[in-house]
Amino acid sequence: MDIELTPEQRSARDIVRGHIVFTFGIVLLLLLAWLLVKEVLIIYVSALFAVVLTPAVTRIRSKKILGHYLSRPAAIILLVVSVLVVVGAFFTVGLPPVLHDLNEFSTELPTRIPQIVNRLDQLPITKHLNLNAVAQEAQGTVTSTASYLLGSLPNWITHLFDILTAVFLCIYFMLEGEHAYLFFLSLFPPAPRHRLDVTLRRAEHRISKWLVGQGLLMLILGVCSTIAFGLLKVRYFLLLGFLMGLFNIIPIAGGVFTIALAAIVAALDSWTKMFAVIGFYLVYVNIENAFLTPRIMRSSVDLMGLTILIALLCGTALAGIVGALVAVPTAVLVAVLLDEYAVRKDHPLA
Repeated sequence: MDIELTPEQRSARDIVRGHIVFTFGIVLLLLLAWLLVKEVLIIYVSALFAVVLTPAVTRIRSKKILGHYLSRPAAIILLVVSVLVVVGAFFTVGLPPVLHDLNEFSTELPTRIPQIVNRLDQLPITKHLNLNAVAQEAQGTVTSTASYLLGSLPNWITHLFDILTAVFLCIYFMLEGEHAYLFFLSLFPPAPRHRLDVTLRRAEHRISKWLVGQGLLMLILGVCSTIAFGLLKVRYFLLLGFLMGLFNIIPIAGGVFTIALAAIVAALDSWTKMFAVIGFYLVYVNIENAFLTPRIMRSSVDLMGLTILIALLCGTALAGIVGALVAVPTAVLVAVLLDEYAVRKDHPLA
């Protein structure tokens, strides 16, 4: 015998069924994302770089070239060609000398470490330290690390197909990303949709500003370090300058690690050269903090150094180099979403 339900009961039943279907849908999507984790990562990286590059496309379209404004596809093609020229120039001109220095550095440093230990033994503060044991461990660490870096280069080349896929996806995101974004927003009711739109666009602006600013700071430090180390005639100055710029993405720890490495290499020749390297870095840090960072990062996202370190640690653990590449922008996105939806603005600590 069928029991006739009241309208309220039918509405409640429909709500329960809707929640059940929604839950199963979320579970299936998570399972699909787990099975396609590599593809999802490529899509995410492509979309992220499209977000960063889209303002550049907008600027190109706002400028007259040969008396005409470029269409969106033409502006994207011009931007992609420019990026490919810069990357190609780096791989053909800049990278080979760096790899040559890395190869010589990995070969020579283990034999040079005992010389550094002998010099340190002459200092009163180090006479009671067992530096020979430290030197033996350092020799093994340096050799294994450098061998890994050189041996893993062919493995990176095998991912060329993934890189090309990400490049084409990035281009399509710049071409059609706005339509996909509007479709995503249409899944939400009107009121939450507007709030989410404003929040995501704020995150897009902050991510773009941070990446451009951080990239510029890395480039400035890398170029200045290379020039300074070259003038000081430090061994492997190209490699050390490259590492200085690259590791500048890690606040404090990256700079300390690379300048310590540069100081060790300089100490192979003389203490004077070592102190000159340290002095250069101290001067640069003060200039960067007082002049460069306030101007370059003025409109950038305000992330604590601890947040960046944790993001880099988690990103590297989850997806290696690619995870480290997108870790900080993802942290920016999460920070903006938390600030909008989780942080209580009326709280005295907020």
